[in-house]
Amino acid sequence: MGLGIVAFALFAYLLARETPLFAVDRIEVEGSSPRVAGQVRHALSSVLGSPLVGLDGSAVVRRAEALPTVVSAGYDRSFPHTLRVTVVPERPAAVLRSGASSWLVSIRGRIMGRLALRTDPSLPRVWVPAHTAVLVGSTLGSATTRVAVRAAGLAGTLAPRIAVATYSGGRLVFRLRSGLQVMLGAPTDVKLKVAVAQRALTFVPSGSTYLDVSLPGRAVSGTGSLVLEVPQGSSRG
Repeated sequence: MGLGIVAFALFAYLLARETPLFAVDRIEVEGSSPRVAGQVRHALSSVLGSPLVGLDGSAVVRRAEALPTVVSAGYDRSFPHTLRVTVVPERPAAVLRSGASSWLVSIRGRIMGRLALRTDPSLPRVWVPAHTAVLVGSTLGSATTRVAVRAAGLAGTLAPRIAVATYSGGRLVFRLRSGLQVMLGAPTDVKLKVAVAQRALTFVPSGSTYLDVSLPGRAVSGTGSLVLEVPQGSSRG
């Protein structure tokens, strides 16, 4: 009887592997936006029609994580016909600009995709030299650019007001769309400095050109110029 049960179980397993009885006809994606979910379904479209029982789960994960918009992925078989994929998406932080070209970049510094000009206008812009090589799916090679991008990603509700984020000479600076420059100094305690800046902006006198929150306990505003290396017309696109 024991051998019979084992033989039946083996037969049932082989049947499930080799027949369309439990074939994948639906891919559900959880944890991401509809756009990223569509990208994941497209990347996994080749598994449609494959048996759930013998599915190569590691291949599913590799294909999903190869997408430039996905940090990590996992999967689950939902019998009889559904493959359920859970993803952790990349979090957009800024628009990377180089000459007339634009890319969406994540808070981790990963290039998520190419953009048309003036796409995602609410995201801060981070500029790089025109000769910089930018490859979708890769991570920014410049440490200073990664610092600016990460800071922009930590700006929270202030982000839509930021036109350009830069990090140069050890100084992190946000240039707001109003023209006011917010100097954060060293790229540490960014969330705290942003919170202080948001509160201080309410009290900045008219005509001020900068707000210095590099020392969060002593915010200072004034007039003058903070050196900010940004190409002409950088506030657009």
